[in-house]
Amino acid sequence: MANASLVIGNWKMNGSQALTRSMADALRAAVPSCGDTKVVVCPPYTLLAELTRHCYYDGIAVGAQNVNANENGAHTGEVSLTMLKELAVEYVIVGHSERRAMYGDDNSAVAAKVTAVTQAKLNAVLCVGEDKQQYDAGNTWQVVEQQLQAACAELTPEQAAKLVVAYEPIWAIGTGETATPAQAEEVHANIRQWLVKRFAAIGEKIEILYGGSVKADNAAELFAQQHIDGGLIGGASLKEEQFVAIVQAAQG
Repeated sequence: MANASLVIGNWKMNGSQALTRSMADALRAAVPSCGDTKVVVCPPYTLLAELTRHCYYDGIAVGAQNVNANENGAHTGEVSLTMLKELAVEYVIVGHSERRAMYGDDNSAVAAKVTAVTQAKLNAVLCVGEDKQQYDAGNTWQVVEQQLQAACAELTPEQAAKLVVAYEPIWAIGTGETATPAQAEEVHANIRQWLVKRFAAIGEKIEILYGGSVKADNAAELFAQQHIDGGLIGGASLKEEQFVAIVQAAQG
């Protein structure tokens, strides 16, 4: 039976003030059936304050999709951790494949953000994963391990306690393709082994999420795997009924 501990919705560049209200209402009604599963919603920056207003008393955490690693300064168009903290943000997605591929977030930039987020005592959701070419070449773990090593190089044990790892095979994001539960479980087990080797006992407690075309009809089977602690959900997190169903699937 599934017993996932964390489900995060990534709205990407989608959503509206109306959706923050309707999603909060839907999740609030579902809370009694969500057990101990933590629910996080990551809307665009412009909707963070609105979502916080609707979720503040409902056990629904608010997350951001990105952050600048600098404290402040001449960084036009960027947002700092101090700004996110003022909006009661608890989680920050770092290193999503779209940020890496389209906006220049290389391993060093991702590492700086992971370090800054965890130093600020917020939860860094570190995304790792391979593209189709790397997958077809059998290099999945080689790619994931390199991303983990780069992002976690400077982390102390205390910072690692604020880390979440999200494995997202790039070939399965928004494509309708999904890694089989067995494929996902194998990578998650390797990630767990790496985290324990790197951070000892703390590595046992770091949540490892699966992302990549997770939907209401495949969530339960994915979440039932031993080393899959939840999901980072894209498109389905924009639809109240689907997202609630995924959160409920986390409890089996």
